[in-house]
Amino acid sequence: MLRHTLKQASQLLQNKHISATELAQEYLSAINAANPALNAYVRLDPEATLAQARAADQRIAQGDAHPLAGVPFALKDIFCQQGWHSSCCSKTLDNFVAPYTATVVQNLLDCGMVALGRTNMDEFAMGSANETSFYGACKNPWHPQHTPGGSSGGSAAAVAARLAPAALGSDTGGSIRQPASHCGITGLKPTYGTVSRYGMVAYASSFDQAGPMAQTAEDCALLLNAMASSDPLDSTSLERGKEDYTRDLNRPLKGLKVGLPKEYFGEGLDAQVASALQNVINLLHQAGAQTIDVSLPQTELSIPAYYVLASAEASTNLSRYDGVRYGHRAARFADLEEMYSHSRAEGFGSEVKRRIMIGTYVLSHGYYDAYYVKAQKLRRMVADDFRNAFAQCDVILAPNAPTAAPLLGSSSDNPVQAYLSDIYTVSVNLAGLPALSLPAGQTNAGLPVGVQLVGTHFAEAALLGIAHQIQQQSDWHTLMPG
Repeated sequence: MLRHTLKQASQLLQNKHISATELAQEYLSAINAANPALNAYVRLDPEATLAQARAADQRIAQGDAHPLAGVPFALKDIFCQQGWHSSCCSKTLDNFVAPYTATVVQNLLDCGMVALGRTNMDEFAMGSANETSFYGACKNPWHPQHTPGGSSGGSAAAVAARLAPAALGSDTGGSIRQPASHCGITGLKPTYGTVSRYGMVAYASSFDQAGPMAQTAEDCALLLNAMASSDPLDSTSLERGKEDYTRDLNRPLKGLKVGLPKEYFGEGLDAQVASALQNVINLLHQAGAQTIDVSLPQTELSIPAYYVLASAEASTNLSRYDGVRYGHRAARFADLEEMYSHSRAEGFGSEVKRRIMIGTYVLSHGYYDAYYVKAQKLRRMVADDFRNAFAQCDVILAPNAPTAAPLLGSSSDNPVQAYLSDIYTVSVNLAGLPALSLPAGQTNAGLPVGVQLVGTHFAEAALLGIAHQIQQQSDWHTLMPG
């Protein structure tokens, strides 16, 4: 039962071959058995989960349920859900119980979906290996000595290990696509503003975007149909009409122009990742698509631009955690200023402190023009690169990361090396574009390798359709950890 995709689970529930309560119980049992070794989930509330499942069963019995009613999902610990601890995997918020629910979570609950629990992540979404979590590192279900990627590593690991048919993730600089690639699942980062950020704990507000993670592109399309909405509670939410993101799933690929950015295929790309890209290129050619070379000249500068801007926004967003209104408060302090400093020093991990310090530095007097303003200009140049590329092609095919999943701890002493691993993903966030990761093979060691498809603004349906057609002609997305 746990091997089923989200769509298959939906069909079983609608046809009453299994009840939502039975399905939720099966997943909770599987989580209890497997999670101690993986650490994919950081919090469960079985009573609340089963109460939601029973309510879904009632809706299904009445015959007016949404197609996703009763389907379980996991959510990254960055999303608030009323009555649940929502900690962002930080000691600072370890005791925080959300008084409201994130819009994207509420959208899924309104469909009758069932929340299984909260998944592990890098603290405040700052990391690419899921090793900065206050609750300990998450393990890759394919090889537990390897990272699942980050920051949405817990969500990716849960779906890959079949501990959830689908999960919510968030992508600030590749945090959906990279773990999806490392864990052999499908993950979509939508166009910035397509999915509400209300109730999603902020890291870098002009980059953060929620998105679906599941086994297949079709599953992600069904989820995005439920997730996406305009939201008056989020000033960055786009006012657009409702879309059907499944509309292009059966669209043929003949005549499709796929751009291959020359900057992504050079030095630093592992040969086995390049082989996975070639697997997809071959399938595209067989389906009648053509590939053309394009250029994204600012690729090398996207890393410094991203980390200057994201750290600047992080230093501002995280200034609210001062120990006064909510969150961790130091036990001992002599005055108000000492309470602030002690609470923040005790509550934040080393990576979060590093980015706060970088962000405060680049925003400080005398350095603002030299770093922050220049980074904003580079952001515009990166967006222009993509605009020029899309004048020549319909979609861009690229790697998600230079290598497959690295060993746990391999970058803990070298944060710059960890930042460089985001070289293929952060430019998409700088430009606010949609991008999708899909499985494309495995290394000789049996680690999954994914590739990403990047589209122009609001091209989610097209990306999902292309990925679905690739998955109709391949079985990489069906493979499971041993």
